[in-house]
This record gives sequence, structure tokens and C-alpha cells, in this order.
Amino acid sequence: MQDPRPRGLFRLGAMESTAAVRLPGPLTEYYRRFPEVDLQLRTGNPTQLATAILAGEIDAALVAEPIAEEPFEHTVAFVEALVMVAKKDHPPIAADGPVPPTIIAFEHGCPHRKRLETWYERRGEMPRHTIQLSSYHAMLGCVVVGMGVALLPKSVLETFPERHRLSEHGMPSGLDQAATLLIWRRGVRSPKIEALKTILEENRPQ
Repeated sequence: MQDPRPRGLFRLGAMESTAAVRLPGPLTEYYRRFPEVDLQLRTGNPTQLATAILAGEIDAALVAEPIAEEPFEHTVAFVEALVMVAKKDHPPIAADGPVPPTIIAFEHGCPHRKRLETWYERRGEMPRHTIQLSSYHAMLGCVVVGMGVALLPKSVLETFPERHRLSEHGMPSGLDQAATLLIWRRGVRSPKIEALKTILEENRPQ
């Protein structure tokens, strides 16, 4: 019979931005309530993390929507406001104006990169260049010096010490926010996952 109390190894995946900005509070509370859990954290993009769940490498993950409905169950953990950032003196990025030629983004599989590329597609254009990096702060450093624009959660921007050197540009409705979901394999009933689900739901803004 399954032990109803969370204990033992809990392998959790998360996007880098979620791990850095959103998880410290909930995981501190998780450790306080369930000290017998040995939690291991792995970061990656949503495609990588979903694949890892299906392969049995991790138990659950925090990923940005959308997800494939069939293999997973989920709950909304956070809703992130998204903002396009450019260097401080960049002219306003208007709906009918010229598009920035270069974007700075994570690798394919990043949902925020996909939203930014969708914004270009709606304008009938695509960026001429894409600079691919693996860290938000590295991306923002490149934006500061004028190498391109990036799309990221506003919560991440607020942690960047040099944000006063950046300008913010709004995204159209439908591309301006994204839910972060806690996902796990459909049909799995785990006290460790249920405990994290409860803590995330308790802390979710109403």
C-alpha cells in the first residue's frame, strides 16, 4: 500500500525562470511541512521536461502552457505577465512600425520564444537574426547593449540589477501572459505531487 505521507525522493523539473524566481517560497514551505522528502530539482524547457516525465526520469514539472493534454494532468501554479524588452533608448515598438531585426531567446522549445516568433509572424515578418542563449541574465545583458530584443516574464526582469538600462514594450492580448502549470503523468497518484499541488494552490493569487 502507498504511504499517504510525502517522503522519499521527489524529482521535480522546472523552467529556469520558475526555479529562480517563483519556487524559493513554495519549496521552503514544502521542506518545512515535509522534511522526510528528498527533493531533487532539474531545469529545462517544457519540451525537455515533459519528455523526462514520460521517460520516468522526473515525477513532475513546472512548465509554461501549452501542454499536450492526453498524457498529463495539471494545475495552474502561476500566471506570468510577459514583456518585450529592448535597450533604454530604443524607440517605441508600435503595432504598425518596423520590427526589431534580432531577437535574443532560449533554444527551440521555449514557449516565450514561440510567443515572440508568433508576434513576428502576425506582422508578416520574421527576425533576421536569433541569438540563442541559456540564461535570462545573459539575455538581458545582451539587450542592454543593443544586440536585440527579448521576451520574458516581468517577474524575471524585476530581479535584474541593470533593468533601469532597459525599455519595456507591451505585447498584444493573447501573447502578454502565460500560465505556468504543474504537470505530472496522467493517472499517477503521488502524495509528494499532491503536497506540492496544495502548497502552490494555497499561494496562488486569487
